Amino acid sequence: MTLTITSVSIRDIRFPTSLSLDGSDAMNSAPDYSAAYVVLHTDSRDGLEGHGLTFTIGRGNEICVAAIQSLAPRIVGLSLEAITADMGAFWHDVTAGDSQLRWLGPEKGVIHLATAALVNAVWDLWAKAEGKPVWKLLTDMTPEQLVKCLDFSYVTDAITPEEAIALLRRQVPGKSRREAHLVEEGYPGYTTAPGWLGYSEEKMRRLAREAIADGWTHIKQKIGSDIEEDLRRAAILRDELGWDRTLMMDANQVWGVEESISNMRRLAAFEPWWIEEPTNPDDILGHATIRQRIKPIGVATGEHCHNRVMFKQMFQAEALDFCQLDAARLGGLNEVLIVLLMAAKFNVPVCPHGGGVGLCEYVQNISMFDYIAVSGSLDNRVLEYVDHLHEHFLDPVVIRRARYMPPKRPGYSIEMTAETLERYEYPNGPVWVDLAQRQQA
Repeated sequence: MTLTITSVSIRDIRFPTSLSLDGSDAMNSAPDYSAAYVVLHTDSRDGLEGHGLTFTIGRGNEICVAAIQSLAPRIVGLSLEAITADMGAFWHDVTAGDSQLRWLGPEKGVIHLATAALVNAVWDLWAKAEGKPVWKLLTDMTPEQLVKCLDFSYVTDAITPEEAIALLRRQVPGKSRREAHLVEEGYPGYTTAPGWLGYSEEKMRRLAREAIADGWTHIKQKIGSDIEEDLRRAAILRDELGWDRTLMMDANQVWGVEESISNMRRLAAFEPWWIEEPTNPDDILGHATIRQRIKPIGVATGEHCHNRVMFKQMFQAEALDFCQLDAARLGGLNEVLIVLLMAAKFNVPVCPHGGGVGLCEYVQNISMFDYIAVSGSLDNRVLEYVDHLHEHFLDPVVIRRARYMPPKRPGYSIEMTAETLERYEYPNGPVWVDLAQRQQA
């Protein structure tokens, strides 16, 4: 399909989740889940649009909006046909074509969050034009077509395009069988619903029982505010879960290296499968040290990993047992795919970061593609699910007995309803106007 991107509209969308402490953890005590939201308008007679977002937790979302506005001229006027003919070159131009904008990262921070919103909107547009969900668009590509979508700058010492093609070719024989299994059985998930740090004991127990009744076998606990409180809450969850279900823990970056080791040795009594973000997310060697000294507890990290280069070093340093890439912190799907390929080469399972607003919708496509075409495995792989804000999307995730069912609607599953975009736009949407008036009363 030949169509041209004619303009980009950007909105600051925020949800007042801090009022209920949904999403609360040791580092982020009262987040307002938010999205810098992008729509790519085209000259399509059918009104075809590409939608994308990047996730933040409230204040500063306006900075992401401004960064997207600065990047948008790089894609206005481009045809979808020209972009998809060489997606790798397109991605390189967005991230490195303007050296002054690149300086603001490079390829990290707010400018990279903005990149993700725009790039993912292009993938949404492409998938809609092809009439497929993103996971299916990807799985239907040949290895050569897929690798042409990628920019291997700075990572060829870890994986080359030729190695990537060979890796993908090895999975081709079982693709149709795995796709059929996925459509029938879904992709295994885990829930954080009972484990938010701000919840009372009563709420934790109730949500844990509800999770068990709904079929969840893997549940995550937020920790890190106080080790004695962490131990008490872990005992509560083990009391509800028993010992045949899997418990994971997430410290959200609050500890130093030695503190992480000391605290996890105490929490080991509750048999956690992994500790997520035990220390500063940039501390690659610190993660490697923690991993060596708390085995058999695994180390999981990646939701704040800036780019493919940082992940490359994580893999090379043997610093993590589980790769938790984020669909909106990396520079869009192109960079996500590079990380998937490196993870497969280094034999590290990918369990993407979900939750937030829209992240579950994004990452279901990523994990499903990974299973069908890259890793070929569900071993040690679970996809995070948080039951917040899905009602705001046209194609929300579908969970059946703790498993993600493959989306069927064309696109990246990320398009919000028109009503949501009007009601939750900050600061002049009705929800925020009403809240401001109540706070002033």
